[in-house]
Amino acid sequence: MQEIGIGIIGGGYMGKAHAVAYAAVGAIFNTRLRPRLEMVAASSKASAERYRDAFGFARAADDWEALIRDPKVEAVVIASPQSTHRVAAELAFSLGKPVFCEKPLGASQEDAQAMTAAASASGLVNMIGFNYIRTPASQYARQLIAEGALGQITWFRGEHTEDFLADPAIPANWRTDGEANGTMGDLAPHMINAALALLGPVDSVMAQIETVHTTRGDAVVSNDDQGQMMCRFANGAMGHMHFSRIATGRKMGYAYEITGTKAAIRFDQEDQNALWLYKAEGPEAERGFRKILTGPAHPNYEPFCQGPGHGTGYQDQIIIEARDFLEAIADGAPRWPTFADGLAVSRVVTAARTSNTTGSWTSVETH
Repeated sequence: MQEIGIGIIGGGYMGKAHAVAYAAVGAIFNTRLRPRLEMVAASSKASAERYRDAFGFARAADDWEALIRDPKVEAVVIASPQSTHRVAAELAFSLGKPVFCEKPLGASQEDAQAMTAAASASGLVNMIGFNYIRTPASQYARQLIAEGALGQITWFRGEHTEDFLADPAIPANWRTDGEANGTMGDLAPHMINAALALLGPVDSVMAQIETVHTTRGDAVVSNDDQGQMMCRFANGAMGHMHFSRIATGRKMGYAYEITGTKAAIRFDQEDQNALWLYKAEGPEAERGFRKILTGPAHPNYEPFCQGPGHGTGYQDQIIIEARDFLEAIADGAPRWPTFADGLAVSRVVTAARTSNTTGSWTSVETH
């Protein structure tokens, strides 16, 4: 088996998740490439050393550029703030190193376009981190749709709703400052990615975006609390999406409903090991949604557990991402979602912002 040196930029919430994933992925999926936790970079030497010791990296750095340039770092994982994504990815590609970047692809559509162009020009493996769509239940939903089990898709409703800023007394923090950190930059990309993965391209949107709590303490909130948009998909289906960080009671409200002419499905991330399926067949009196508990018969479940209904968790989604990235590198071929898929999400967000400003339906750019 061949080793590959992994460098992770950022050791916080997502940095830790990726470090744990690369420490476990070889054993869980028996990957051809076995990752070696070579280096972690953070904003200070002290924090970098703390992450190195806690996560099992060989070395630490207080300079992300030094990490990327290090010859023992052969693949780069970017888990740092959005403002750093573009410069870090462009440098890594220039040095011939594959890149996995956390969502969103950059702090703006301009960043996303530049990063996608750099990835394409390099010919190197590139991926973006949309982990929630990788649950066995959502992978099974994609499979059902691809097989035609739902018939013609007529309707999609999706949401990504949480309540971490629902209380107006919560003081201002980094999440309340800057457009990229608002709900449309932070939460919306996940559900937009799900919509694109499940139904395909969005043609046009009609959106409303607002800041409900305009101040927190003495600080002015400079980004959005919630948004909604009607949308029309390229396949003709109608849709609606809602995003909020002030949805009281919602902890991980990544949920969707899809209606087709033959069947319908429902999913909620707060119950991530179940998919609800309705089939328009059999006696009317016996029809109804049935709860399917995920198990070894569903995509990417069995490597974690052989017991149906025992379930997978958040960290397992990140491990599946790590497997996909390593397989892409080993094969020299892309794995979904690439930077181009991240750019597609960014374009929908941009169209939504434009629609909110103009108050009219807005087409989503395709190139």
